[in-house]
Amino acid sequence: MASSYIRPDWPAPATVLALSTLRQAGRSGAPYHGFNLAAHVGDDPAAVQANREILSQALPPGCRVQWLSQVHGTTVVEAGQGEEVPEADACWTRAPGLACAVLTADCLPVLLCSRQGDVVAAAHAGWRGLLGGVLESTLAAMGAAAGDVLAWLGPAIGPAAFEVGSEVREQFLEAAPAADVSATDALFSPSGNRSGHYFADLYALARLRLAAAGVRRVFGGGECTLSDRERFFSYRRDGITGRMASLILLEPG
Repeated sequence: MASSYIRPDWPAPATVLALSTLRQAGRSGAPYHGFNLAAHVGDDPAAVQANREILSQALPPGCRVQWLSQVHGTTVVEAGQGEEVPEADACWTRAPGLACAVLTADCLPVLLCSRQGDVVAAAHAGWRGLLGGVLESTLAAMGAAAGDVLAWLGPAIGPAAFEVGSEVREQFLEAAPAADVSATDALFSPSGNRSGHYFADLYALARLRLAAAGVRRVFGGGECTLSDRERFFSYRRDGITGRMASLILLEPG
């Protein structure tokens, strides 16, 4: 089952466990075929539950996963508090054995932890959430100094595939601090496919927002979900499809 996961290559503390799933293996049939972890996309609930049980086997015994009802917003919740599946796009915890998780199929999953290994978080950063400040809100909720935070960027749609309208570019330029306007503009390349459209670098936009917030130790960010059909689900490519999960937790004990 090792081939069903990406283990982040980052200098996280030994107390931190993180992984991102691939679509390979799993119990879901077409068009979700493989390791779909989402219960909201029309897949057979029994298959989703079976896949989540497979995922649980990759975690230490007794660990629980905090799933979210994601809405492309900026709400951040503390895992294990309140509703079983809260409406939010990020969660954090200081509790060992409780995994923060986000589901994606082109949007950017961002996993965060402190250098001390005492707090972790996961954020769902599509362009709307990224623009709205979901990463900044997550950092604030974690309560760790930004300079002590490590971030890992999981599989997302790559800069050669993420085509957006001019209104998206304009919103990012309007929201950028004066010192970052030029750098933000450079992350939107005119599309040769459609007039008034651009290819956006979601990974670099996230790095820019993290850097502005004081997070300098950022890792990952080298995949493209749309172009790699074998390993990744992609909503833009397939429409009806499954979702990968990216999780982070503090090791129990």
